[in-house]
Amino acid sequence: MKYNYKRIWSISFPILAGLLIQQIIGMTDTAFLGRVGEIELGASALAGVFYIMIYMLGQGFGIGVQIIAARRNGEARFEKIGPLIYQGISFLTAAAAAVIIFSSFFSPLILQNVISSPAVYDKVRDYLDIRIYGFVFAFLMVMFRAYFVAITQTRILTWCALLMLAVNTLLDYLLIFGKFGFPKMGIAGAALASVAAEAAAAVFFVFYLIFKTDLKKYGFNNFVVYDKLLLAEIFGLSIWTMLQYFISLATWFLFLLAMEHLGETPLAVSNILRSVSSLPFMIAAALGSAANTITGNLIGSGLDRQVMKTAKKIIKLGYFIGIGAELLMALFPILFLRIYTDDAVLINASLPPYYAMLTTYLTLVPGMIWLSTVSGSGDTKQALLMEIAALSVYMLNVWYVAVFLKADVAICWTCEHSYNIVIMLLTYFYLRRNNWCCKIV
Repeated sequence: MKYNYKRIWSISFPILAGLLIQQIIGMTDTAFLGRVGEIELGASALAGVFYIMIYMLGQGFGIGVQIIAARRNGEARFEKIGPLIYQGISFLTAAAAAVIIFSSFFSPLILQNVISSPAVYDKVRDYLDIRIYGFVFAFLMVMFRAYFVAITQTRILTWCALLMLAVNTLLDYLLIFGKFGFPKMGIAGAALASVAAEAAAAVFFVFYLIFKTDLKKYGFNNFVVYDKLLLAEIFGLSIWTMLQYFISLATWFLFLLAMEHLGETPLAVSNILRSVSSLPFMIAAALGSAANTITGNLIGSGLDRQVMKTAKKIIKLGYFIGIGAELLMALFPILFLRIYTDDAVLINASLPPYYAMLTTYLTLVPGMIWLSTVSGSGDTKQALLMEIAALSVYMLNVWYVAVFLKADVAICWTCEHSYNIVIMLLTYFYLRRNNWCCKIV
């Protein structure tokens, strides 16, 4: 249970590789749709964030399961992990069905009242009418990821992401542009390709679990569809992470809406920057995921005094890797922007906010790692309260800069620093306390 830089990286790298491949999937969608039209490009940003905003409720539930499973793994109570995963799968499958029904009836009403451009609204509907069916497979994958990250066996995530990339890229090309006899579906084709990729990955996870996992050791031979007490235990932790993830994405959706009200071009630019910013962000996200599960394993093993030392190592690793990526992006901005569009006007409009976006990584890393450490300790309610405080400051900043001042997109993107700095300060002072590691999971 001693985590040196090599072991931290061995856990983080497959997560990072999986996130990188998922980012490439997003880049593929954006790149293809950027060659269809500016409206499709902007609509995909709003529709994608709307989808992810709901998906993050399931992801938050999965993080709660992951925290408990990591603690059980550290305690060497391996047989308790399988039942956790089964309860998560049962709940999220039912949740996916409910979300599909709810979204079918209420999404049009919500979106029609917040999107000012009729053309953008129509394309968002075209995307979501198909994309919502991916929740069934996406939520299933959430639970498999929670399991493999909790037991620190993360290599499978890379192979799963590669499969998703292959399926999504092929179907994007065939369905968006109507190649080789397939219908020309435009933005709807991108949605269908994403659903198919998630379905393929979910099936892959099922077969891997059956044939490559010690089912008896991890309690998978004891299948129970519904366990009231266990589900209540999961909800005791995950309700806060569900809210945390949902609120976090909701504020990003509001940011994009603010850009949409500035015009279709600022929205398209922000969609491009959202994809580009994910490149350095996913480095911090992968290390944050590793920090979360390492914290649970350490506390479960009675080694809570190693948590802060390990978190500092993860932060140093984040800067070491991330700054190199940032310098590369700063030196070749056109190369990265051309991945998403060949429109010279959009590229030129994206350059100033592109550099503003790059600076946000410097303040992002410590807060993200420390926030993941807080969650990994089991104090998910405190992590939510910190998130709400930081996001409140962020949204006030966005409102003042984007809505009141109607400032340039580059200035709007500097608002990210306000969130990063607040969450960094809150988590740092919380972790300096002596009683944070005593949370019972």
